[in-house]
Amino acid sequence: MRFFVLLLALFGLGVLPGCEERPLPVAGTVYIDGEPVKGGQIRVIPAHTRSAQAMIDKQGKFRLFTRNPDDGVFAGEHPVEIIAVEEVPGGRRWLVPKKYGSVNTSGVTIKIEKPTDNLRIDLTWDGGQPFVERADNTGDAPPVSDVPMEEPPKK
Repeated sequence: MRFFVLLLALFGLGVLPGCEERPLPVAGTVYIDGEPVKGGQIRVIPAHTRSAQAMIDKQGKFRLFTRNPDDGVFAGEHPVEIIAVEEVPGGRRWLVPKKYGSVNTSGVTIKIEKPTDNLRIDLTWDGGQPFVERADNTGDAPPVSDVPMEEPPKK
């Protein structure tokens, strides 16, 4: 009898296995100054549960997943980070400002209350423009074989 009462209490509180909250399907488009972002990655980082992520395609579209493809993100208001770069000779071209690459600096949040396939995320250059970050790969480090090795101490 006690087991039945305990089971009923747990069921009423919604803590039985399999009763946990599930992600909501979410898809949308990322824009920079009104134009779709042409590729990149997006991450949504809830405070107390798993993050969701997705690749952004050439039309700026994404479909978030948490555990399984296209399962979405948990309900709530969450910070977002977006990285959009393309590799070019000698470096990488940033397609959105670097500040959007971290939840600490992006200032972007989304509020998810129900499934959606038309979430719009608007970013801005604030007067800036895409830029190339050069890779400093001059090759000035000596080859490993030219570095003298010390003899191990004798015992």
